[in-house]
Amino acid sequence: MDKIKLLIVDDENLIREGLKVMLSTFDDIEVVGMAENGYKALEICKNTDVDVVLMDIRMKECDGVMGTRLIKEQFTKIKIIILTTFKDKEYIQEALKYGAFGYMLKDSSHDVIYNGIKTAYKGNMVVHPEVAIEMIGINTVIKKDIHKYNLIEKEIKIIKAIAGGLSNKEIAEELFLSEGTIKNNITNILSKLDLRDRTQIAIFAFKNGIVT
Repeated sequence: MDKIKLLIVDDENLIREGLKVMLSTFDDIEVVGMAENGYKALEICKNTDVDVVLMDIRMKECDGVMGTRLIKEQFTKIKIIILTTFKDKEYIQEALKYGAFGYMLKDSSHDVIYNGIKTAYKGNMVVHPEVAIEMIGINTVIKKDIHKYNLIEKEIKIIKAIAGGLSNKEIAEELFLSEGTIKNNITNILSKLDLRDRTQIAIFAFKNGIVT
């Protein structure tokens, strides 16, 4: 069985070690490195095969936003998950802009963090619904009445699937449509909702009760 090669990045040694001990209990995860800031994380990525990075967002030297940017500029296939708190909305938005694959709360349970790592490894976005709702105030105002957006049934199904973390390919298979059709529909959804990306679609879904 191939193991997910994980890099843990946090400027607090106790948290790094705790995450390593906890995640090492899962048979399909191998912690291949630990770093205390984004710069050192980048160096590890240069010298070690890494699949997923679990990245703290607040670090004194090279925080998670810059760390995400540096790593994704050179290693596009590495998936980065941001560990965050409710207070870090702006940081999260920046990290997502630079290519982070999602975010989880620092106090999430072991199983939630483990499942988030597996989700990102498969190429799907990790979105914590509570944080998503907190983030809704950034750059967009969403109203509760979704009927005003003239969404058709197929578009609502696609929104639900995106919020569920499915990739375009998986959505296409679920709805028996081509991947190109799904891409076109997502473009239409973004236009109708005046949103920027898939993450904001997921936020929209949670905020408006399309998914719960």
